[in-house]
Amino acid sequence: MRKMHFDEIVAGIFMILTVIVVILNISMRYFFNSPIQSAEEIATICFIWSVFIGGGGCFRKKMHMGIDIFTQLLPIKYKNGILFIMNFLVCLIAMTFLYLSFKFSWVSRMKPTAVLGISSIYVNFSLVISFGLVAIYSFRDIWLSVKKLGGKG
Repeated sequence: MRKMHFDEIVAGIFMILTVIVVILNISMRYFFNSPIQSAEEIATICFIWSVFIGGGGCFRKKMHMGIDIFTQLLPIKYKNGILFIMNFLVCLIAMTFLYLSFKFSWVSRMKPTAVLGISSIYVNFSLVISFGLVAIYSFRDIWLSVKKLGGKG
C-alpha cells in the first residue's frame, strides 16, 4: 500500500471540495436558477489551499521543474557539492518566504473576505504551511546532500 502524506491528503481534500462546490453551484444555477452566493469564494479558498499545500508535496517528491543539464555533465564529486549549495539556497529562500508569508498572514487577519466575511488569515495561512513544508523538506535535502558529500549516501 502506498504511504500517504499530510500534504497529499490535505491538498486532495481541498481539491475534492473545490470540485464539489463548483459542480453544486453549476447545478443550482442551471436547474433552479439560484446559484449559491458564496460558492465562488469557497471554491477559490479551497483551490488556494490545494495549490499551495500540493506545491509543498510536489517539492517533497522532487516533482518541481529543474534544469540539470549542467550538473549532469559534472563529475560526481562536484555534482554533490553543487547539490549541497542548491539545497542550502532553496532552504534559505524557503525560510525567507516562510517569514514573509507569516507576516503577510498576520497583517491580513483583520481583513475580512468579500462574501463570507471571514478573516483572510484562513486563506493566507496556506502560504505559511506551504513554505514551512518546503523549508522542512529542504532541511532534509541538505542533510542528505551532506551525507553524500561525506561519502555515506
